Amino acid sequence: MVIITLQRDKCIGCNYCVEMDPLHFQMSKKDGKSVLIHSVNAKGFYTLKSADHTIVESCERSAKACPVKIILVKET
Repeated sequence: MVIITLQRDKCIGCNYCVEMDPLHFQMSKKDGKSVLIHSVNAKGFYTLKSADHTIVESCERSAKACPVKIILVKET
């Protein structure tokens, strides 16, 4: 299982995550912050759980590119 978490409240809207992984991230037209596609919100933490381990590399690139370090990628 792969778990990707985005702490959206702290997003500064730099767009790096979208540039690194446009399949899982997009920018909101409402507030200019990052959106983790198909995620579930729980108290400001947006989480995507997937059994597809092929997404790890692209999501990790987004996490490393994020200047405020609000993206976490875990494999279980």
